Amino acid sequence: MALKIYNSFTQKKEDFTPLIPGKVGIYVCGITAYDRCHIGHARSAVVFDAVVRYLRFLGYEVTFVRNFTDIDDKIIKRANQEGISCKELSEREIKHFYEDMDALGVLRADIEPKATEHITEIIELVQKLIDKGYAYVAQGDVLFSVRSFKSYGALSKRDIEQLRAGARIAVDKKKKDPMDFTLWKASKPGEPSWESPWGPGRPGWHIECSAMSMKYLGETLDIHGGGLDLIFPHHENERAQSEAATGKEFVRFWMHNGFVTIKGDKMSKSLGNFITIKDLLKEYTPEALRLFLLSKHYRSPLDFSKEALSEAESAIMRLYTSIATAQELTNKKIKKQRAISDEAKKADTLLEGLKDKFLAAMDDDFNTAQALGYLFEGVKALNKVIDSYKKKPSCLYLPIFEKGIKNITKLSNILGLLEKDPNEFIYERNIALLSQQGMNLEELETAIEERNMARSQKNWEKADQIRDELLQKGIILEDSPEGTKWRIEIKKN
Repeated sequence: MALKIYNSFTQKKEDFTPLIPGKVGIYVCGITAYDRCHIGHARSAVVFDAVVRYLRFLGYEVTFVRNFTDIDDKIIKRANQEGISCKELSEREIKHFYEDMDALGVLRADIEPKATEHITEIIELVQKLIDKGYAYVAQGDVLFSVRSFKSYGALSKRDIEQLRAGARIAVDKKKKDPMDFTLWKASKPGEPSWESPWGPGRPGWHIECSAMSMKYLGETLDIHGGGLDLIFPHHENERAQSEAATGKEFVRFWMHNGFVTIKGDKMSKSLGNFITIKDLLKEYTPEALRLFLLSKHYRSPLDFSKEALSEAESAIMRLYTSIATAQELTNKKIKKQRAISDEAKKADTLLEGLKDKFLAAMDDDFNTAQALGYLFEGVKALNKVIDSYKKKPSCLYLPIFEKGIKNITKLSNILGLLEKDPNEFIYERNIALLSQQGMNLEELETAIEERNMARSQKNWEKADQIRDELLQKGIILEDSPEGTKWRIEIKKN
């Protein structure tokens, strides 16, 4: 099955073919660096990280560009409030962005341009639009004439007359038309500015993405991505100014991820209902958050709740626990050749076909939700093999374990999951959960020793009392010939 991508421009799935065979240029709008990133930013970053990972898995040579907006009204306002420069503020928040994204396993883009480092390219592009009659100078500003670009509104499917009639745009006497947008802003006292043919000023928001994307990826991009809220006006304006300047198609495939919502309302800083990545990672593992963000199709809304994140936490633990158990059993290398169970044979068949089902899901417009569903089918199948092995050990199960470990791990890696050593992940998570229950490892080990002593003395009452006290804290003890093991039951909030 060929890779199909839903193109926001045509509003249908299309077979993906890059402009240059074997190579893909993808540009994704990055953050405006004035505050900590919230889970909405994380969704876009994780979604397009999975897209890039999968394209590379398919063998494409991918050039991934993600920008930083490091000068705009919000940055200026926040910097003034804090009494620091715009550069200091943006550099601090870009550092925070990297901390958050590194934790989430989001790969660095190949090129990560900043608007302030591309003023020359921006000025050249603005001048080209003026020379071609698509833009005009007005009191130091440069504005794009929306009516001069005949197909304006084609991406967002909006009629320019309806937009003009319903526009909630402040009256600006400099504009020839209320819908015209700013390419270059004349400087105001106390604001950062750069020299230009039209006087000192700074770039508008939309023009920076056109200038930077075309510098690194050429005049036609294979894929341009971002959040659903960017279709209008940002991407509509990007498309208009880019195609006006070059006369070529700007983007072949437009991709937009859906909103993160809270009880149906869009999460955003303007609404004040956002939750930062930093705060979430105090309570949940990064891979649980990543799994949650990929648990719905990228174009669908994703409703945030602590219940959903707790379920994701349990799910990622199931993945790691299954792989860790299979690895442990594989390492035993027993020689008995008992026949394997019918249930294990069925599981083996499912594990054999897991890759094809996973890839079919990803080829269908990067359907990570379905792909994850297949992964957990694989985990369920692997667990059935584990159960059969424990009842009647046989070396004939070992190749099935190896197949399950390899397929589940490799496919999970495409989504940025299962990238840690399973035993280390489980141990670290259990220690963190133990701390949340108000205990440390030394206290737990002492309690387990006391229980084992009580059991050896056949003091069942005391042994049960210790077990029950730990159980109340979510700590589950499991007795085995190798000793007593413990784990934390992740409670739903």
